[in-house]
Amino acid sequence: MKGKLLDDKSSEPIPFASIYLKNEALGTTSNTEGYFVFHIPVENESESVVISAMGYSSIEKKPSSFSNNEQIRLIPQINQLDEIQLSASKDKVLTAKDIVKRAYKSIDENYPSEPYILEGFVRDLQKEDDAYVEYLECAAKFKYQGTQVKRGPSIELLGVRNNSIAEKHPWNKNQERKNSLIDLVEDDFVRFDYGPILGKKGWKYEIESILTYDNRSVYKIKGVEKPFQTATLYIDAESFAFVRMELTRKAINNRSWRRRFTNGALQVYYNVVFEYREYKGKMYLKYQKEEDHWRIFKGLESNKVLFVKYPKKELFINNIIVDDVTDHAFSRNMDIGSSIENQAENFDVAFWATYNIPRRTAEQSQVLRDLQKINE
Repeated sequence: MKGKLLDDKSSEPIPFASIYLKNEALGTTSNTEGYFVFHIPVENESESVVISAMGYSSIEKKPSSFSNNEQIRLIPQINQLDEIQLSASKDKVLTAKDIVKRAYKSIDENYPSEPYILEGFVRDLQKEDDAYVEYLECAAKFKYQGTQVKRGPSIELLGVRNNSIAEKHPWNKNQERKNSLIDLVEDDFVRFDYGPILGKKGWKYEIESILTYDNRSVYKIKGVEKPFQTATLYIDAESFAFVRMELTRKAINNRSWRRRFTNGALQVYYNVVFEYREYKGKMYLKYQKEEDHWRIFKGLESNKVLFVKYPKKELFINNIIVDDVTDHAFSRNMDIGSSIENQAENFDVAFWATYNIPRRTAEQSQVLRDLQKINE
C-alpha cells in the first residue's frame, strides 16, 4: 500500500509518521514529503494498520480500505496543559525540570531490560560544500542487550541497496573513514546515560505545549544549556517515557564547543534525533538521525578553510524482535573496521522488493541520479 499523509487543516505533508500493523512489530515511516510505502505480508492483510504522528490523532484502517496513493489526512490535536499536569502529578503541578528528572528515573521501567533485535534501513548522505559526494543505502539487524547494558549493538549487514560515491576532496578521501553504522549507533542518550535527559545543573527547561502521540498526551519540553546547546524532549504524561529527543549544538561566532582536531577538522553543528515506539509495554527505537557540519582547515593552526563537510545519517526501524531472541537467525557479519560500501554484495532483487523502507524524496532521488551519472 502507498499513500501520502497530510495535515487536515494546513494540507502540509506530515513527515516521519509511524505506519504499522496494530499490536505487531512490523511498520514503516513516512518521508519528509509525507509519502510512504508499506509492504504487508499476505498473512497480515486482514489486520488493522495504525497511522500515528506527533501532534495528531491516530487513525486505524484495514489494508483493503486503502486506495493506491491515497491522501490521508490526520487531525492535529493539542491538549490543555493544566489538566494534564494535575492528572499526571496527583494535584502537584510539575515543573519542566521535574518532568525531565522523573523521566530519567523511569528509564528502567520504560525501556527493555532483556535482549532484543531491531531491523532497519540506513540512509547515509555526505556533501562537500554545495556538492554531494556520497549516497549510501543499506539494511541491517541490530542485536541489543537490555538498556542497562552500556554497550552498542552487534550488527548484521543484510544488504546494500545503493552505493554511489563520487570523487572526494583529498583530505576527506585520505582520512580514516569510520564505519557509518557504528558511527550512528554509538550515540544513544538512554543507553549511555548522557545529554539533556539527565536534567543536570546548567540546563534550563520549559514546557512548550502538550501534544498527542499514539492517542496519549506528551509533554513537549524545550531545554537550553548556554551557549552552544538546545534540546527538545517529548515525554509521555502518564508513563514519563522519553518518546522523542532532539539535541542541537551550534558554534557561536565561529567558536565551537570543542577544540579543533589535529587533522584540521572542527565541528560547528551537530544535531541528533531519537524517536521511540511502544511495543509490548516497552519503548523501542523507531527513528534516529545524526547530522553534522565540519569546517576542514588546512591544519591545526591554519585559518585556511579547505571545505565544509556535511554528513547526514538516518536509521528507520521497520521491525522489532523480542521473543526467542537467542534462537533468532542472526549473523554478526559486519566488519566494523571497513566502510559499508566495501562490504556490499550482489544486489538481491527479491529482498529489496518487499523490504520496508522510507520512500525517497524528489531531492534524494535527484542526488542519487547525479552521483550515478558521475560514476558512469
